[in-house]
Amino acid sequence: MSRETLTIIDNRTGKSYEIPITHDTVRALDLRQIKVQEGDFGLMSYDPAFTNTALCHSRVTFIDGDAGILRYRGYPIEVLAERSTYLETAYLILRGELPTRAQLEEWTYHISHHTFIHESIKKFLDGFHYDAHPMGMMISTMAALSTFYPDAKDIFNAASRLKQTWRLIGKMPTLAAFAYRHSLGMPYAYPDNELSYAGNFLNMLFKTTELQYRPNPTLERALDILFILHADHEQNCSANAMRNVGSSHVDPYSATAAATAALYGPLHGGANEAVLRMLLEIGAVARVPEYIQRVKAGEKRLMGFGHRIYKNYDPRATIIKRIAHEVFEVMGRNPLLEIALECERIALEDDYFVKRKLYPNVDFYSGLIYQSMGFPVSMFPVLFAIPRTAGWIAQWEEMLLDGEQKIARPRQVYLGQDQRAYVPIEQRSYFTLAASPIRSSRPSTKHAPGTQFV
Repeated sequence: MSRETLTIIDNRTGKSYEIPITHDTVRALDLRQIKVQEGDFGLMSYDPAFTNTALCHSRVTFIDGDAGILRYRGYPIEVLAERSTYLETAYLILRGELPTRAQLEEWTYHISHHTFIHESIKKFLDGFHYDAHPMGMMISTMAALSTFYPDAKDIFNAASRLKQTWRLIGKMPTLAAFAYRHSLGMPYAYPDNELSYAGNFLNMLFKTTELQYRPNPTLERALDILFILHADHEQNCSANAMRNVGSSHVDPYSATAAATAALYGPLHGGANEAVLRMLLEIGAVARVPEYIQRVKAGEKRLMGFGHRIYKNYDPRATIIKRIAHEVFEVMGRNPLLEIALECERIALEDDYFVKRKLYPNVDFYSGLIYQSMGFPVSMFPVLFAIPRTAGWIAQWEEMLLDGEQKIARPRQVYLGQDQRAYVPIEQRSYFTLAASPIRSSRPSTKHAPGTQFV
């Protein structure tokens, strides 16, 4: 018997099965052979939220949550944040290797010359109400881009995929900045190809009357590092959305719109906003111990602590904490920082949090930095979406070229009614569905002539 197998004994039948183990996994389809009777469907695995199920083989990002390790294509995140740029890191994530100087120059040229958007997209943006959420605008305009680039549907053409990659990475900051300017009622500031990727984004956000915007180098570098830290993070919710929607072979703009929609949720891209609101609720350093006690009593949550994957200090949080101090030296010390530091100090010394492995994650300090740089809370998930575009495309392309992948279609465990006889409406008696939102006290279906509904 091979040592790289798992022996399963079905106590219902007494039969024994030998299941191959590959890369510390067993294939779910191998469980289908386990049946009580020959005509049975076979055994399935049940795993809500994919807590212990791998949906793919990947070579993009490695995470060891217990050790607090994050690597892109084998390179530690700490090294990339210190020595690389976002566009260089994006090249690494997408192409598999760090670029030569010539490759980086060519890569940067193509992305910077795909930052402009069609003037009709501006008209599309103008249709949104002034208080529309920037992420809602981003999702819609990203999906609209698919209608401007029909060549993007040729997803198995490598040259076409590369062009869409340049377009997506180049245009995402422009869409984000235009959504921001629209919310303020300000005229759009066009891209400046002479600036860096992060510098150009700051230009489109904050340029007013100056002939040429010059970003503060400290803020420019801080934003670039934040982009590196958010570039990819393995099979998270939005990456999974990118892969699942992309598995239908839709164009990358539509798949990216779906990924952006997944990121919109407060459990994903909005987590740093929740941290900021928590710090504002605490209000003062002296009130931190009281809030911590309420967390331990189950009355509150300590936002920005703990992670689905990391059971150690999130390596990105260490880098962001250092960046925060650099930003505060330029923009002034954020008054919420002292509250955050006290929350961190108490939590790291308290057995309640230590035993539960609740350490600061990437969201704990990022919101403070964004707020200090002048971004409204509504822009926080947008700032996440811009750099994550590179990771989404890498995950999408890896899925497309994986011969084992098919259109995503999970199984279910059906617990509903068995076959029933149809009852004519005249013979049906009144009944109530316990979980149904439908109520019998609904308005009459008869309306006066000319009634309008909005």
